[in-house]
Amino acid sequence: MERPDIEVRRSPRRRRTVSAYRDGDKVVVLIPASMSKKAEAEWVETMLARVLRQEARQRPGDDELEVRAAELSDRYLGGLAEASSVRWVDNQNARWGSCTPGDRSIRISSRLKGMPLWVLDYVILHEMTHLLEPNHDDSFWAWVNLYPKAERAKGFLQGWSVASDQEEPATDDAD
Repeated sequence: MERPDIEVRRSPRRRRTVSAYRDGDKVVVLIPASMSKKAEAEWVETMLARVLRQEARQRPGDDELEVRAAELSDRYLGGLAEASSVRWVDNQNARWGSCTPGDRSIRISSRLKGMPLWVLDYVILHEMTHLLEPNHDDSFWAWVNLYPKAERAKGFLQGWSVASDQEEPATDDAD
């Protein structure tokens, strides 16, 4: 796995605590302004390892993506959508996911790896729905909108795109 960019933010109000979180493609480490450069370097490595460990526990691999996709199909699509493969890809920078109905393959952008699981579930379900309805017509959206967090996830992805200066995707399309 490629090392993410790291942004260190020093705060004069922060006295002793150090924290870190994922912000899109980077990890932000918050430290006290009075911390030495040596201590900063040590804490950055410690906090980066902690964030990556936490993400590894929370983010499914390709095999788990397939299981997750099958569970989402069963729950929201009546088990009608069956993908031949569901996998992470690193070459999708303008899309969150894609589906090829002809061979029933689904690809999920690795940019989603640091995002909440309910957002990932939305994108997987969106792509699984393409196995039933290839176009973004009313029937397609009726299926997708069975997911209770569909609107929230769309808003999250649009907000992330704007905040990270990415080109904003179309408002009605996850891919």
